[in-house]
Amino acid sequence: MSDDAIVVGAGPNGLAAAVVLARAGLSVRLLERSDTIGGGARTAELTLPGFLHDVCSAVHPMGAVSGFFERFGLTDRIDVITPEISYAHPLDGGRAGVAWRDLDRTVDSLGFDGPAFRALLGPSIDRNAEIAQFTLSPILQVPRHPLAIAGFGLAMLDQGGPWWNERWRNEEAPAMLAGVMAHAIRPMPSLSAAAAGLALAVHAHAKGWPLPRGGSQSIVDALADDFTAHGGIIETGVEITSLSQTAHARATILDVSARALADIGAGRFPTRYNDALRRFRYGNAASKVDFALSEPVPWENADARLAPTVHLGGSRAEIAAAEAAVARGQHSDDPYVLVVQPSVVDPTRAPEGKASLWAYTHVPRDSDIDQTEAIIRTIERFAPGFRDTILASSSRTAKDLENYDPNYIGGDIATGAPSLWQLIARPNVSTDPWRTPVPGVYLGSSSAPPGPSVHGLGGAYAARSALRHEFGIRHLPDLR
Repeated sequence: MSDDAIVVGAGPNGLAAAVVLARAGLSVRLLERSDTIGGGARTAELTLPGFLHDVCSAVHPMGAVSGFFERFGLTDRIDVITPEISYAHPLDGGRAGVAWRDLDRTVDSLGFDGPAFRALLGPSIDRNAEIAQFTLSPILQVPRHPLAIAGFGLAMLDQGGPWWNERWRNEEAPAMLAGVMAHAIRPMPSLSAAAAGLALAVHAHAKGWPLPRGGSQSIVDALADDFTAHGGIIETGVEITSLSQTAHARATILDVSARALADIGAGRFPTRYNDALRRFRYGNAASKVDFALSEPVPWENADARLAPTVHLGGSRAEIAAAEAAVARGQHSDDPYVLVVQPSVVDPTRAPEGKASLWAYTHVPRDSDIDQTEAIIRTIERFAPGFRDTILASSSRTAKDLENYDPNYIGGDIATGAPSLWQLIARPNVSTDPWRTPVPGVYLGSSSAPPGPSVHGLGGAYAARSALRHEFGIRHLPDLR
């Protein structure tokens, strides 16, 4: 076997690494332990024939601002749908906070709190490109636009402490922000949850929250097609358990968790680095249910019927209480639920007149408790009659998610808790965190910067480092 480089793991990061290396003219082999590629970006018929469900990631706000996908020209390769409403947040009584792409429309809909919402997010929306560049780069790099980052930092402080309600008078705006902050699966208020949530909220009004037509698998297929078109080889059903299996290659990039990297490199890494991998902390988990529906969800709020993404759980206080319960190791009686109803903008996801629904809630890590009933009950609170539309469902507990993808340790779909410290030390403190102490070995997963989400940058940054250090190639190849 003769390979310049081997990539282990064919999730979005592994595929991105493979594309960059192959485009640089190297011979590259991509190895995947599962029978199919895609990792957290697969799409499959999980309930009934004709209903397409995203296995993990479904909506891609970070993909819309990814420098890798921009250079790759993703939107020229696949059909990406960017809806008018990025997300909706129903409240009791048929009310809802609605994040329209149009910030002015959102501000107008929030009444008294509209000007405060604009004051909080507007400056960062105007500097969205700079905010994205900072949040999707290693924290230890000097920011190119310090004033924009300082403004975003002030917004984080505003919404990351016990004073987070001071600027609000009504329920809609703070509930909307709590809904996006809850994506981090962190206690609230906290700076780490505020950082993640505000970045998502900014992108909602700048680039929007897009969905690929046909499902996230289309992203995977576009990456794989480009890789093989440039000479890359994909092998599935191949599990790598030791670095000795890839020792013949000049570079190995691993799209695996920090814990898996420690296991694969057992005995090869220096003690300090190995200890950093072993100390890497994993967060709490998701538990997911997919539904095949006889008709669209009967939301009480009319705007929620138009929104592909819907956050449930009620008021800001209720969502914070639900996330606090999870942080204590408990299952909330009134959980936060993230819903994606892709068929409201993409008719390919379900047979005509019917609908597919993707939903998850947060649970303690390693939970093996099925959350189907808890999710149905929460949706029914804001969409009475939802239960009667269910044709079939498919559930995965937190333990099931780990069994599906070992990178999701305990069901942690972020592949490592996104605390502030672990955004700096991911998995260790370094200006080149993708490069391990073993020559030619690189970490290119969500356990390395810039962390979770489908953006491909963890793998692309690892490939860039490998090109420079192993092959003397200092300029990224053209990816279009």
